[in-house]
Amino acid sequence: MIIRSATGEHHFTVEVADSAEKQQRGLMFRTSLAGDRGMIFPFDPPQDASFWMKNTLIPLDIVFIGADGRIVRIAPNATPLSLDSIPSGAPVIGVLELRGGRTAELGIREGDMVTWTH
Repeated sequence: MIIRSATGEHHFTVEVADSAEKQQRGLMFRTSLAGDRGMIFPFDPPQDASFWMKNTLIPLDIVFIGADGRIVRIAPNATPLSLDSIPSGAPVIGVLELRGGRTAELGIREGDMVTWTH
């Protein structure tokens, strides 16, 4: 997966949550996540999505990807173990979870383009 931003191309190796079981579990119970790793939740057709951090032990940046491949919203440093809903705010084709703070570190912003094979 590649995110193209004003600061360059950022490459990530992502796990694909391509089943109901994988989507339900996500990154729960993990105690670390490398800076170049993440998890993508693909949606077909595009849909409004909402995530929470139940049983997630590390902060995550939650990146919502619109149908045109652009980032429509970033929820930075989502609070571990929180039951608060984090909505996409628009229909999305994917949601990318990265280590908390990673988007700020790399200068990734809403409007940046995401490319992945799905």
